[in-house]
Amino acid sequence: MSQHRRLKRKFKDQLGNGLVCNVCKASYRSFAPRYPSKNDRDALEKNKVIAGYGENVYCPNCMSTARERLVIAMLEKIDLQSKKILHLSPEEKVYQYLIDKANVVTADLNPGFYKNIDHKVMQADLNKLPYAVGSFDMVIGNHIMEHVPDDRKAISEIYRILKTGGVAILQVPFSISNSETIEDPSIKDPKKQSELFGQKDHVRIYNLENYINRLKTAGFSVQYSSYESMPELHSFAVQPHEGFLYITK
Repeated sequence: MSQHRRLKRKFKDQLGNGLVCNVCKASYRSFAPRYPSKNDRDALEKNKVIAGYGENVYCPNCMSTARERLVIAMLEKIDLQSKKILHLSPEEKVYQYLIDKANVVTADLNPGFYKNIDHKVMQADLNKLPYAVGSFDMVIGNHIMEHVPDDRKAISEIYRILKTGGVAILQVPFSISNSETIEDPSIKDPKKQSELFGQKDHVRIYNLENYINRLKTAGFSVQYSSYESMPELHSFAVQPHEGFLYITK
């Protein structure tokens, strides 16, 4: 039995008023949790990282995640009609939300991982994107920058390919305790990466202010809405303490 079917059966008695999935519209008193592996837990807890783990992460009905629900909630406030969007490392529910509303191009360094989401997904290196200046109205890369060794170069590439007035959605996990970003892009050992950064393919844990400064240095304007300032989204079981970065060129 698939994880989806198991969760749907397990949470059948939780159906009712409470949390509402803004993807499938199902309502439950609670959603399904997601916890980090033992190898990742120490770094995440030590650095108090908001990383997509905790209670009420998965909708039992459609398996949307808290971070997908946050992005979709914010996309609902933007006119997407006829927009050209680059969706990097495409997440299933976000991609499904977009395809009927806009012209969507998907891409990843390792596109084979995403063929089940979009069979047309392209191969692209974030540090050297194969698109002309001003090619897109929007770029979405949800929780990808923490994987990229040269994130400053990647940010500048996204800035380059966006049209003036374009929007970037580039959410990242971040520490609510560390005063600086901790990183070491030279580490290639998955075990060490788990120990330091809380995931075997991460190369940093961001300090939010430092991340925003990196975006601004590339030329972006950034408006940050804290989790606490968006109570209207809390019923969607978005990640507690994860705010939203509205990034524009």
